[in-house]
Amino acid sequence: MTQPIYAIGDIHGQLEMLEQALSLIETDGGKDAQIVFLGDYVDRGADSNAVIERLVQGKAAGRPWRFLKGNHDRMFEWFMEPVPRHDPFLLVGYHWLHERLGGTTTLASYGVEAGASRRLFNVHADAQKAVPHHHLRFLQDCEISIFHGPLFFAHAGVRPGVALSDQTEDDLVWIRNEFSNDTRDHGALIVHGHTRVAAPLHAGNHVNLDTGAGYGKPLTTAVFEGTTVHTLSDKGRQKLTP
Repeated sequence: MTQPIYAIGDIHGQLEMLEQALSLIETDGGKDAQIVFLGDYVDRGADSNAVIERLVQGKAAGRPWRFLKGNHDRMFEWFMEPVPRHDPFLLVGYHWLHERLGGTTTLASYGVEAGASRRLFNVHADAQKAVPHHHLRFLQDCEISIFHGPLFFAHAGVRPGVALSDQTEDDLVWIRNEFSNDTRDHGALIVHGHTRVAAPLHAGNHVNLDTGAGYGKPLTTAVFEGTTVHTLSDKGRQKLTP
């Protein structure tokens, strides 16, 4: 019998939703269930600090949890470097503290004010003092992709036509339409988030679990047994088919 593996979509600072997802998984698969978190733990929701702390605690307790790095996690990580680094995959005029991206909300969860009237070097200095080192270590240690039998987990997706072993970090955390609109077989069932959908999507060659938790929509949790997929709710399993 194939051992199930669970996946949780983009959390985006929603602690209550995360706790509910973990409860659903424990009910379905027990306390030692394997979980892959698909990235984007921070931004937009109010509790990024608490979300990271919850994940760090689970990791420290030896839970069989694995953590992918999302583009929002990378933007946070890069901002916290000694000299803040800008992600070149952002649109012109955008940066992590842009109102549409949610970095200011993440910093607010650490008690750092990042309003437009402040200078960046002052915000950065305050963040350096406020964000715990073990949170930064968590972000730095997140994986970029995970192979698991017939499944390939990545935050955003993969570059079509490129071997899974040759995928770049930039594509794995940022790619969108070039991947989502491609119908070819990628060599594994790709499990990802990043591109918001109204409901969990099984497209045949990929499964998208980002259902907009960062905007107050549901956080999706799924269980995989081989390539068979079910989503989880308080009513149990619901099969997800192409």
